[in-house]
Amino acid sequence: MTTLPNVPTTKDVHRLDRVVIRFAGDSGDGMQLTGDRFTSQTAILGNDLSTLPNFPAEIRAPQGTVHGVSSFQLHFADHEVLTPGDSPDVLVAMNPAALKANLRDLPRGATIIADSDEFSKRNLGKVGYASNPLEDGTLESYHLHALPLTSITVDALADHDLSRKDKERAKNMFTLGLLSWLYSRPLQGTEDFLTAKFAKKPDVLAANLTALHAGHAFGETTEDFAVSFEVPAADMRSGEYRNITGNTALAYGLVAAAQRSGLPLVLGAYPITPASDILHTLSGLKRFGVTTIQAEDEIAGIGAALGASFGGALGVTSTSGPGVALKSETIGLAVSLELPLVIVDVQRGGPSTGLPTKTEQADLLQAMYGRNGEAPVPIVAPRWPSDCFDAALEAVRIATTYRTPVFLLSDGYLANGSEPWAIPDVDALPDLRVDLATGPNGVDGDGNPVFQPYLRDPETLARPWAVPGTPGLEHRIGGIEKADITGNISYDPDNHDLMTRLRQAKVDGVVATIDDLEVDDPTGTAEVLVLGWGSTYGPISAGVRFARRSGLKVAQAHLRHLNPFPDNTGDVLRRYKRVIVPEMNMGQLTQLLRARYLVDVRAHTQVRGLPFTATDLADVIRNAVHELHGAGPATIPANPTQQAEQTQQSPESNEQESTR
Repeated sequence: MTTLPNVPTTKDVHRLDRVVIRFAGDSGDGMQLTGDRFTSQTAILGNDLSTLPNFPAEIRAPQGTVHGVSSFQLHFADHEVLTPGDSPDVLVAMNPAALKANLRDLPRGATIIADSDEFSKRNLGKVGYASNPLEDGTLESYHLHALPLTSITVDALADHDLSRKDKERAKNMFTLGLLSWLYSRPLQGTEDFLTAKFAKKPDVLAANLTALHAGHAFGETTEDFAVSFEVPAADMRSGEYRNITGNTALAYGLVAAAQRSGLPLVLGAYPITPASDILHTLSGLKRFGVTTIQAEDEIAGIGAALGASFGGALGVTSTSGPGVALKSETIGLAVSLELPLVIVDVQRGGPSTGLPTKTEQADLLQAMYGRNGEAPVPIVAPRWPSDCFDAALEAVRIATTYRTPVFLLSDGYLANGSEPWAIPDVDALPDLRVDLATGPNGVDGDGNPVFQPYLRDPETLARPWAVPGTPGLEHRIGGIEKADITGNISYDPDNHDLMTRLRQAKVDGVVATIDDLEVDDPTGTAEVLVLGWGSTYGPISAGVRFARRSGLKVAQAHLRHLNPFPDNTGDVLRRYKRVIVPEMNMGQLTQLLRARYLVDVRAHTQVRGLPFTATDLADVIRNAVHELHGAGPATIPANPTQQAEQTQQSPESNEQESTR
């Protein structure tokens, strides 16, 4: 692990075990870049971390308004981190809109660093402040550092031949330098990044480097900060790590799966938030045999992907909920053709075009049933950003083994969030090699060898995958029902019934190759089970740890495979008196479980475009235990970390998680 930088300082350095920082400003203030660079610096030091970028939903919201605020939250620690944090310990507010949009999330005693230059009468009026909150006592419950970040940056760049507007653009680097000093982060990685980014713009490069170092020096010399802080590296298993977002991990997983299967990868996609980064990432990986097609619309995108699968490639299409609706007919065609296809759905808020930059889990029923006719499709969901890599491998395994389209359900929280990822040994990844049909597999009535396109594997029920142009493997293709074995067009009722049941049995048969649902129940005596899927893993795990620290007995389980469910799912559900399913929808998994297993599963839902907080889920668990035992609130132990929050006076993290 990289050690903490040895920076000369005349101020005391205090050690913390965790910190949650939120950078917030106008969409043009570079908060995403600032947060990303601070995250990269933190990853270099070996901290475990989790991030939550939050983008404006509008492309060009009016400058200085609440609708235009962009933020980036980072939780880093010297131990395992599960979520980006319930609330920030430190808020960096670059204007009044950023303060107003985020102040409600701050606990009392948190630290606020605000650019006082931006708190002009005009900017205050845009967000409805009648007076300046930096001066009128509004923030007396917080540790406020009102600093003229813009003017200090401009002064630091006095010798640079740039316009004042261009100099002001560097204030995010000044802020990054200041926060890097405050939390003992190294600057080298950002220096290298800037050098590469502005290699052809030496004036801009010099200004950004000067601002970065000026911010660092300001922290050391100003009287506003009496101390700096350090967060030691986390105890992580040895290996080579990199910081990775869910979308990037998913793209890399698809490439790895293609390499391990020996198939060329073809992505047919139409840009859509928050899935577009998958297309962007894969378009830069042509050297690995990847072909990307930016189609004119969603239907063309999946048509190209399915055509690639028909041609013997690994066909993939990426989209979000609105795109899935447009792709539904072609997904049904893929079910009928029984060809491998991976449909990546990075879920976002809805309905309609919804909240394009916000997260949700509301496409589960759409993935399960959103096609005409009986068209079953396996569904896989990753649990955290780096798990998107493994989930992509699993989706490809199922698709190629069972000759079926597979849904991979990510969401905006996973897609844009990041964390350290231990780079795997490629040779240790699963062997996904595919056996393509090479010759006839049956005989006709006269004993002549023929190719029977729907003659199924006795174990998987998968049909042969025949590449067009292979001599002797000519067969009919299209969406009209085929006859069993021969693949001839058939309108026979009994044959349609048989083929429909075979396709369902094939998907049901996937259960034979997936692991049982694992339950984390340390005492084996818990009566409450919290069951989740997808990106709720982190908040659920943190909430469960919370509850256990309060003395409550609670079990936890998490589903990766949503169709089919693991074979022991019903047994697990019946083992507990109360089963709670937190979902970022109106209870879709809950409906599926209740209908399938006739168990009184209870939903805990939210559709706010934000992930759950650990505190909220811990309260849900406590209430469930209370209902079972009829105990008064006073008999339920209070959360010790929550109590500590109420008297917290230093910028230490307040997310309620225990160490591993």
